[in-house]
Amino acid sequence: MTQVGTSPAAALSDAARLGTKMLTGGQLLHEMRDADVQIATTPKDLVWSQDKVSLFHFRPLAEKRVNVPVLICYGLIGRWTMTDLQEDRSLVRNLLNLGLDLYVVDWGNPSRADRYQTLADYILGYLGGCVAEIMKRAGVPKVNLLGVCEGGVFTTAYAALEPERVNTLTLTITPIDFHADTVEDRLGHGFINIWTRSLSPEDVDRLIDANGNLPGEFMGAIFNQMSPMRSLLKYNFDLLEIADDEQRLMNWLRMEKWIADRPDHPGEAAKQWMKDLYQQNKLVQNQWELDGRRVDLGNIRMPVLNVYANDDHIIPPATSRALGPKAGTSDYTELALPGGHIGVFVGGRSQALFAPAVASFAQQHDLTVA
Repeated sequence: MTQVGTSPAAALSDAARLGTKMLTGGQLLHEMRDADVQIATTPKDLVWSQDKVSLFHFRPLAEKRVNVPVLICYGLIGRWTMTDLQEDRSLVRNLLNLGLDLYVVDWGNPSRADRYQTLADYILGYLGGCVAEIMKRAGVPKVNLLGVCEGGVFTTAYAALEPERVNTLTLTITPIDFHADTVEDRLGHGFINIWTRSLSPEDVDRLIDANGNLPGEFMGAIFNQMSPMRSLLKYNFDLLEIADDEQRLMNWLRMEKWIADRPDHPGEAAKQWMKDLYQQNKLVQNQWELDGRRVDLGNIRMPVLNVYANDDHIIPPATSRALGPKAGTSDYTELALPGGHIGVFVGGRSQALFAPAVASFAQQHDLTVA
């Protein structure tokens, strides 16, 4: 950018460089097609499915070092593909290279036909089905669960209700106390918590009933409003900065592709998510019920690794750290990573810490399989 007091010659030179950058970037964008922007490219195989839910098994990239497989469970808000966004910064590839036997559940694309699916259907039904299939395929009595964000709530509930099937529980940027954002009260943090608490239960019902589900586009708009200036500037200043660098431009487009692929959240499950958890905060109080079964965090007696991001404005650290005093295990470890909500998966510093910690945790608590 031209500085105040710059000579006319220097200003002209800067303008020429900017013009060249824009022309090069425009040509790169013109030549790119959607098929060129690939995400989640690590080889995997479909091994189980039910309704719209699919279970994939990743092909190994290194000699297996852990007997008990790891199941990645992302949430319904967003896609698991964030864990495998690009080859050089992929949690999936890093874990495979460290010798883990890795699976992931894909929730598919819920439609209005799925509007009456509940959180119990996803946690006790589909997630439970994935766990059973992995146990059968691997010949193990338990699995290692790795939950991310809303998916971490799923795995927490499953671990509390079916503790005999869970060997270890690793949580990543997972809310447990949905009101703990008020403890830190950091400016710009916990916007979704504040917004959801501002709604009445009737408002939530009207929002969901009008659409059948909670639209992915709507939640995308909510996330954009959390940092409105950042959301606007990335399409001009950020894009202009990288326009003539093909590799950086491709990485930027991969992130945008992930952001745009936001599925609808099934209606009844969304009502439970917003009212039971965000508004009434039942999980941390051991008052949440799924199919009449109370989710008691004290039943989480397996080893726990709780990973959170220091600057996470979507899931403030205090909302995640609340699990420690509530879990029924003495083998409880917290790992604070630098960066924000997404930086856990794409930040260079976080990547260097995250996968090795998960792999080491699984190795330390591995089972001997006959």
